[in-house]
Amino acid sequence: MNIQGQAALVTGGGSGLGEAVARALAAQGAKVAVLDINAEGAQRVAGEIGGLACRCDITDTASVVAALDAAEAAHGPARIVMNIAGIGTAKRVIGKDGSPAPLEDFERVIRINLIGTYNVIRLAAARIAKLEPLEDGERGAMLCTASVAAFDGQVGQEAYSASKGGIVGMTLPLARDLAQWGVRVCTIAPGLFLTPLMRELPEAVQQSLAASIPFPKRLGKPEEFASLALQVVTNTHLNGEVIRLDGALRMAPR
Repeated sequence: MNIQGQAALVTGGGSGLGEAVARALAAQGAKVAVLDINAEGAQRVAGEIGGLACRCDITDTASVVAALDAAEAAHGPARIVMNIAGIGTAKRVIGKDGSPAPLEDFERVIRINLIGTYNVIRLAAARIAKLEPLEDGERGAMLCTASVAAFDGQVGQEAYSASKGGIVGMTLPLARDLAQWGVRVCTIAPGLFLTPLMRELPEAVQQSLAASIPFPKRLGKPEEFASLALQVVTNTHLNGEVIRLDGALRMAPR
């Protein structure tokens, strides 16, 4: 798909990897709607790239529908959907005091990362399926965001790994399900990236994490994630695939 002139949705576009994707899409001529639960972040990014800011809670159907309606009114029907929104957390199953981890914490991560991603996909896909096909019969392209934690999660990452493993697991079924409509679905599983959350860690910790990456021995750049995300859109034969973007990193137990 040619990105130029297409309407695009980016969840989590108000910061980090989502912001990088939103900026990269806009640089290629897309009309970008920045969806984020952080309205201030969405407005900042949208204002700088000439896009549309939409406060959106991806776990709430009414909120997603309202964002999709606003984006469509401003830019026309979206064919590009980038699911980047998510949260990260770590909590051991048994705490230091011997008590079990709160079930609510596990449920929250699953609800946002996995159910929220599916919620956006199902609502956006229903709209894309009604559009006229482009070249090769393609109607749209969707990206999901997993993590290397889906494959080698660390101690305390049960909830996060389960949520990202769920995204990995549903990628191929989604691609097969939506194939009849000409909608492609791929997932990127990033490793350690220099996001705002990572920047909050002490410099020594950042350097230690970077040293664990075989090559290149540095944290990933959000622009590198965005570059691969755009490749998913432009390479029509990429479908149903989960791509690790991690410098050959394999996470240690802790």
